[in-house]
Amino acid sequence: MQVQKLDFKLEPNLRRVLALSYNIEKPHVERIARQVMVMSASEREALFKEIEKSFADRHRDMEKFLMNFYGQLKTFLPSEFKLRPVDKLLMASYFAKEYSLEAAALFNPSIVPFEDLSGNGDQRFVMSLRATGEGHISSIEFVQGRINASGEIFIKMPESPFATGPEKVEVDFASPYQITSMHFDPQIPLAERVIFPVTDDEVNGIEDLRLVRFEDESGLFYYGTYTAYDGHQIQSKLLVTNDFISFKSYRLQGKAVHDKGMALFPERIDGKYAMIGRQDGTNLYIMFSDSLYNWEKAELLLEPQMPWELSKIGNCGSPIKTDVGWLLITHGVGPMRKYQLGAILLDLKNPRKVIARLAEPLLGPDENEREGYVPNVIYTCGNMLHKDRLIVPYAMSDSASGVAIFKLDEILQEME
Repeated sequence: MQVQKLDFKLEPNLRRVLALSYNIEKPHVERIARQVMVMSASEREALFKEIEKSFADRHRDMEKFLMNFYGQLKTFLPSEFKLRPVDKLLMASYFAKEYSLEAAALFNPSIVPFEDLSGNGDQRFVMSLRATGEGHISSIEFVQGRINASGEIFIKMPESPFATGPEKVEVDFASPYQITSMHFDPQIPLAERVIFPVTDDEVNGIEDLRLVRFEDESGLFYYGTYTAYDGHQIQSKLLVTNDFISFKSYRLQGKAVHDKGMALFPERIDGKYAMIGRQDGTNLYIMFSDSLYNWEKAELLLEPQMPWELSKIGNCGSPIKTDVGWLLITHGVGPMRKYQLGAILLDLKNPRKVIARLAEPLLGPDENEREGYVPNVIYTCGNMLHKDRLIVPYAMSDSASGVAIFKLDEILQEME
């Protein structure tokens, strides 16, 4: 098979920082507040001007997020304080910090078609990426691109270095699915929107979002399964959006959601939702459910067979529907913990049946891709079919990301 690799990399940008609040606790707030208010009014004003000069150009709206942080700490302030707007901003700055989202890596991409641009054959797409920074905490970022009628791919790199979280976040703790609702300012470009961990079960990272475009009688949605990590244990969760402006996250329930790497089929099978995943850290499983949010039973689909995957196998995104079957890109782990991509074909009507597979890897790390945070790894979280070509965005050694393109017919011809 021939593989075409685009001659660019999506590499970490250390300049992309997100403003976060921290240390908003009553004793800490009271102590700092009293020390700040000992300064004269002119001293406080001059100090904030210095802070503003140093940090304002690193954020889209510094005053907005500082006032949001002030709203979190004001209940702990001594009641006798009479604060001017500049005092509130200065006070909040002591409880704000910058987080470098991509300091460690920008990797494990996923891709979905988003909309037809003009009827001329151009296809727009959205790519998600896992950004990892200080403390190995992962968040979700996005980039946009398009494919023209000739199959050329153009990825729109962020036009500004800003990173912005949602302007509104609400968590329904009463729901068994602990639903988190997030809404971004639609005027902020998609490439600036960042989904950072919010709830306790994902405080140490949102890992490996697997996006899929799903359409049925209820409408068109983009679902993304991901792994939440709290520093000790994992939790499978589902992200839902139809516009990449408003999102909801659901904590999945059931006996079959305890392992990583779940990926939803893009449509129902015999009226049921279908999912690919692992249950034992080694083999591939398939599961079906009447509910998107509850998965109770899993059936063994495939065990490692090839020398390059004997340690374990897993999925690399949602299955892709073709005329001859469901194409599922897999990953296999072999000697020296080398990760390579493979592919299997599932029966269209009964995806419990594996009808063909590649005997050799589809893609592995070349000499320019094997060095990184985790060496010798090629990995993807979702792929896209455009006409006769398979678009595979992939991470190289858990550091940066690129894009590979295959001809679908060549993949199918190589399958046994």
